[in-house]
Amino acid sequence: MSAVIVSLRVKATPDDAFDVFTQEIGAWWRPKGLFQLTPRGDGVLSFDAQERLITTLPTGKVFEIGKVTAWAPGEKLAFTWRQATFAPEQQTEVIVRFEPVGDETRVTVEHRGWDAIPQDHVARHGFPLMVFQQRQAEHWRTLLASFGQRLPTV
Repeated sequence: MSAVIVSLRVKATPDDAFDVFTQEIGAWWRPKGLFQLTPRGDGVLSFDAQERLITTLPTGKVFEIGKVTAWAPGEKLAFTWRQATFAPEQQTEVIVRFEPVGDETRVTVEHRGWDAIPQDHVARHGFPLMVFQQRQAEHWRTLLASFGQRLPTV
């Protein structure tokens, strides 16, 4: 299974980094037109009762991005990921690890499963897998930088 993997080190404990990642995702998430969650945009993301990741659109409509499969504060967060244009059987997976490195925390996002989404799918924009994953990695780097602005970075 192919994966996009990006990391960022922050001057925070793993617990604090986990809290900002999960509790403030609606504040640090930055939409990107190329990777919209729904045809109407990304809305405001949040984790609902540690069970699912949702986005609330300006109309008030809620779209479930995915189900939480691991919720281990300060260690690991994992959830399924689907865009509104995915068929019911299509999904990818996001795994976020929070690893202590001295007095810092390395936050690593692994987004995998894009090889199961056909190249001609609107979410892939016709990009070959390698090019698509490079673009996805750029997007996740931008997102982690925004996340990192809420915590001191190294």
